[in-house]
Amino acid sequence: MEYQINSMNARKEFIEIADEQDRNYWAARLGVTAEKLKSVVKAIQSMEFSIVKEYLTMEKIKSGSAYKRFLNPS
Repeated sequence: MEYQINSMNARKEFIEIADEQDRNYWAARLGVTAEKLKSVVKAIQSMEFSIVKEYLTMEKIKSGSAYKRFLNPS
């Protein structure tokens, strides 16, 4: 039983940025433009959805005002 659970969790989703329709689907799912998605995939050199999503989440956090105040307290 444990093997089945682990194998289900091991399923990975990959973003196919070469196909415009697929790229647009993933961009909409991630809440970014298709161009932003392409640049992120190129920057992190991964097309695995979970890694791209994590990168975008961290990028969003780092651009937030609370994070900037934490880095540069006045």
